[in-house]
Amino acid sequence: MAQANQFNSDKDNKSLLSGADLIPVGISACLMGDPVRFNGGHKRSRFCTDVLSKYFSFVSICPEVAIGMSTPREPIRLVSADANDDTVRALGTDNPELDVTDALAEYGRMQGQQQTQLCGYIFMQKSPSCGVFGVKRYLANGHPEGTTAGIYASHFQAQNPLLPVEEAGRLNDAALRENFMVRVFTYREWQLFKATPVTAARLIDFHSRYKYLVMAHSSVHYKSMGRLLANLASQDISAIADEYFTQLMTALAKPASRKMHTNTLMHLQGYLKMFLTAGDKKELEELIHQYRLGIVPLVVPLTLLKHHLLHHEGANNYARQQVYLNPHPYELGLRNSL
Repeated sequence: MAQANQFNSDKDNKSLLSGADLIPVGISACLMGDPVRFNGGHKRSRFCTDVLSKYFSFVSICPEVAIGMSTPREPIRLVSADANDDTVRALGTDNPELDVTDALAEYGRMQGQQQTQLCGYIFMQKSPSCGVFGVKRYLANGHPEGTTAGIYASHFQAQNPLLPVEEAGRLNDAALRENFMVRVFTYREWQLFKATPVTAARLIDFHSRYKYLVMAHSSVHYKSMGRLLANLASQDISAIADEYFTQLMTALAKPASRKMHTNTLMHLQGYLKMFLTAGDKKELEELIHQYRLGIVPLVVPLTLLKHHLLHHEGANNYARQQVYLNPHPYELGLRNSL
C-alpha cells in the first residue's frame, strides 16, 4: 500500500486497506482478548480489535506463555538488588527463586530479529515482560523503588530501535495515538520504498512528500535532513538513505505541538496566496489562528486548507502531495481532538 500522492476531500487511499495490504503490527496477546494473563484472564483492547484491525494485521505474542509459563501462573515482578542498581530480574512474586529474566530477554532478542516485517508494536502497559514505560520496580524486600521497562519489550526494542512502539493504555491519549499512527504508516511506506533499489532521485521525491510532516514534528530534523540531501553526487546513496530514515523516525517520534502545526499550516497556506480571494484568505487565516489559540481542533483549518488545494487546480502540486495532509486514514478522526 503506497501512500497516496493526492488527497480527496473525505478519504484517501489508506482507507482501502484489505487482505495483503494490511500493515503488520505486533501486539501483546492479552490485548487481542487471548486468555494468557497470569490469572487466566485478558485485557482486550476494543480500539485494537475493532478499529485498528481494519488497517493492521496483528501479530499476537505473549512472551510469558512463549517461554513455557502456564496459564494461570504465578505472577512475576521486576526486582533490583538495591535502590542504586538499575539491573532488574523478573522474579516470582511469591517465590523469588522463580527467575525468568534470561528466558524473556532471549525471547525478546529472538523475536526482535525474526519479526522484521513489523511496522509497529503495541505493548501491554505495566507488564513486567511487555511494559515499555513506567513498569514498577521493587527491591528484594518487596518495597517499590522507581520504574523501568519490561524485560521482553526492552530487548525487542533494542533489536529495532526505530520501530514505532506504544502501550495500549497510552493510546487513550489523543496526541500519542495520532503520533503512533503517523509513525506506523511512515514506517510502512519506507519499507515499500526500500523494496526497490534506492536512487538519489527516488529519495529526493520521497522527502519532497514528507517535508512538511517533518516540519510539524521537529524543526531541527527538518533542517538537518535538508542538509543531508543537499548534495547527493558521489555519495553512498544506501548509507545516505539509512541515515535519512533514522532522522525521519527520530523526528516523528516527537509529537507535533500546536505551535509546530500552526507553523506548518501557514507554510502550506502560502502556496494558495495567488489563488484565494481576500475573503477566503482571511477565513483560512482566522481558522489557523483559532487553532493556535485552542479554540478549534486541527481538523478544522486543515480541512479548509485541503479544500482549497483540491479545488484550485493551479495550486502547486508540491503542496497537494504532502503526506502531512493525510498521514493516516481519515476515517479514524485522529486529528479531531488535537
